[in-house]
Amino acid sequence: QVQLVESGGGSVQAGGSLRLSCAASGYAYDTYHMAWVRQAPGKEREGVASIYTGNGKVNYADAVKDRFTISQDGAKNTLYLQMNSLKPEDTGIYYCARATRQYQYTWDMTVPNFGTWGQGTQVTVSS
Repeated sequence: QVQLVESGGGSVQAGGSLRLSCAASGYAYDTYHMAWVRQAPGKEREGVASIYTGNGKVNYADAVKDRFTISQDGAKNTLYLQMNSLKPEDTGIYYCARATRQYQYTWDMTVPNFGTWGQGTQVTVSS
């Protein structure tokens, strides 16, 4: 069945970097819009970055533009999120998410647009 497994989270000092990975399996990877969605303590989940897996076009939330980079390795069905210049407000659980249906392409990264989620990986940024 469909599996999304995140890894790469950890604890870093402000200004540091982390690279998250999401190993996807059990479906045609390049037919689903994918995203990284995070949830800070006490807050709602928010979209961070998304990618149209079939063509590589990307989108970012304003809060992470110029700091985070979403990418993929199609041969490995793996999604990445390179996070640089991390800030304490970036702290949270980061989830890999798949669109609710095949070929659902939208830059709207709100939670209702994603129906399959990984278990999440914790990112903690200290000041």
